[in-house]
Amino acid sequence: MARSGLARRTALVVVAAIAVGAVTAVILTVAQGPGSLPRPFALGPEKPIHVGKDPDAIAITPDGRTAYVVNYGDDTVTPISLATGTPGPAIKVGNGPWAIAITPDGRTAYVTDSGVRLGGETVTPISLATGSPGPPITVGKWDPQGIAITPDGRTAYVSLYLGDAVTPINVATGTPGPAIRAVEEPGAIAITPDGRTAYVTNHHNANTVTPISLATGTPGPPIKVGSNPVAIAITPDGRMAYVTNYGILGKGDTVTPINLATATPGTAIKVGNGPWAIAITPDGKTAYVADSGNDNGDTVTPINLATGTPGPPIKVGSNPVAIAITPDGRMAYVVNNFGNTVTPIRLR
Repeated sequence: MARSGLARRTALVVVAAIAVGAVTAVILTVAQGPGSLPRPFALGPEKPIHVGKDPDAIAITPDGRTAYVVNYGDDTVTPISLATGTPGPAIKVGNGPWAIAITPDGRTAYVTDSGVRLGGETVTPISLATGSPGPPITVGKWDPQGIAITPDGRTAYVSLYLGDAVTPINVATGTPGPAIRAVEEPGAIAITPDGRTAYVTNHHNANTVTPISLATGTPGPPIKVGSNPVAIAITPDGRMAYVTNYGILGKGDTVTPINLATATPGTAIKVGNGPWAIAITPDGKTAYVADSGNDNGDTVTPINLATGTPGPPIKVGSNPVAIAITPDGRMAYVVNNFGNTVTPIRLR
């Protein structure tokens, strides 16, 4: 494990109950009402894919062909062909890479380099056509972590965990803008589909989510969530956000729904041990939460978003810390930090 505690990894940006070389189908269902057939949460995990050291983040291209996995332990990014499940040559990035986001046109990935070893706190752009990293963008010596890109592809927003700020980057020029303050230990970032608002999780003592108006760069009143919020995902219709609450000393382990129209948190949803990452299916019906273990667990918990009901956990690899879902909603890919693997889950 590359770092300990909540500052270990924040990955936005979506498991393996299988024998080696075999696939075990696991059917998980939730009732859809009287007279209806059950809907499977997942058809089962598949053979894990080996990547680099201490992987902690993943993003999938808009065309669904390739996943890119951030390897914190060896300062690389591993591309994976999703058609074949084959990893490609590792791409060298900056020091302590943490999170990754891909532009809507699928041309460029941006990787936050947390700089935990000998400095170098930057964001590295990668040309996905060539697999070549570009010149790093300096964003300040404050532990860059989360990153999200606006739907129009013009601006990336980077959280500076130790700087209590979020820095915008002009994607066309690679130029960082003035930092946005009034956040506390910011981690993950999610942007609404209309591109108007970013929501930032504030770790540890704050236990909040801060909305930021992207038109003005102005933070709004923080929204109270659970203990030690880590990751956040927004539904495709932009109406709801869901925040994983890692908890502390075995207490917490929930997901908080937030009504974005009213900025009101709802009733916390109990999930597995140490929830870390979350991803929502393109149809907005289901969230999948990576339960990183926190002594035991190592599962992915599906949540029916219509009812707020968690389904039976899917047993996965060791210390799952990131999850991404393909644009067609058929597959989820889970990063297992201790196992140095990515496990595909067939959702339908």
